[in-house]
Parts: sequence; structure tokens; C-alpha cells
Amino acid sequence: MPAQESAGDALLLVDLQVDYFADDELARCREDVVAACNRLADAAHRHGVPVLEIRTEHAPDRSTWTLTMLEDDQGVVVRDTPGAQRAEGLEPGEADCVVKTRDSAFFGTDLGERLAALDVRRVVLCGVSTESCVAATARDAFAHDLQVVLVSDATASVDPDEHDHTLEMLRVQHRQQVQTADEVVAAWDGHDAEGC
Repeated sequence: MPAQESAGDALLLVDLQVDYFADDELARCREDVVAACNRLADAAHRHGVPVLEIRTEHAPDRSTWTLTMLEDDQGVVVRDTPGAQRAEGLEPGEADCVVKTRDSAFFGTDLGERLAALDVRRVVLCGVSTESCVAATARDAFAHDLQVVLVSDATASVDPDEHDHTLEMLRVQHRQQVQTADEVVAAWDGHDAEGC
């Protein structure tokens, strides 16, 4: 039986897709980030925590492209292309999929309603990139009155300093927790042990 303490959590896996790991720095840390996300997903399933895979998918006809994509005349994570596929090695198990076209997983999606229906009070965020899609989702989670845990070793940026700066800014500004994947898993394990 899932512990009461973890019953209000949900794990959000943000933009773990091929195109987002094309940058050299993100490519370098892909295996570690994906491994941490897999550990979290496995633990979430063990403890009855919902797992939601957040994916960006843009229309081939450019109708969903962002201003910068249009300016650069270059699409990324275009639906039904190899770049929109899951990052190599990602194995989230059973996960609901939320498709977005902007940085925040809440913008133009039904994520808020899904989380409310599941009685989620805290989201555990991982994925890429820390300063863009992860941060935008974290800020919108705050606006939806949700607590947030940012998983430091299951998130990454094109710039490691920007990664650290963003996590610290969200910790200070929105009082969001920053934990490692092992700390999140240990907390879920500990809550279940307390409930026995």
C-alpha cells in the first residue's frame, strides 16, 4: 500500500527527447540524467506515485512553432521525426503522456486538471533543460499552488553554471526544494517504512 506521505506526489519527466540532447554538454550528461530518471520512475511505481512523461511535439506545418523557431527557420522535436522520440535508454514504465508546444508543461495542456484529479500536492521535476522547460514548469507549478522538488542530478542544462544558478534561484524565490534522485527515493522508501 502506498504511504500517505507520498500519495500526494507526482513525478514529471520533462522533455527527455532526442533533439534536446543534441547539444554537446547535454549529450555528455545524457546517460547520467536518464539513469537518474529511470531510478525515480521505478521508485515512483513501487510507491504508487503517478508518473507523467511530458513531451514537446511541434507540428510539421510550423503552426505550433515558437517565435525563435520561426526566426531561425528551424524546427525541433517535430512530430513523427527521430528527434521527437524518447532519449536513448529512458524507461519510465507505465506513464501518462502530456504533449506540449511551449516551455511550461502547464501552458496549453490539461496538466493542471490531471494533477488535481489525482489529488497531487507536490511535483517532483526532472528533465531538460533546467533553465528553460524545467524552470518554466516549476514556476507554473508554484502558480498552481503545488510544492516542487527539483532533482539536481536528474536535470541538466547546456551550461552547468546556469543549471546551478537556476536551481538556487527557484529554491530561494519560490522556496522549492532541491534534492538528488537518491534523496527523493530514500524519502519515498522511508515514508513507506514508517507506514508499516
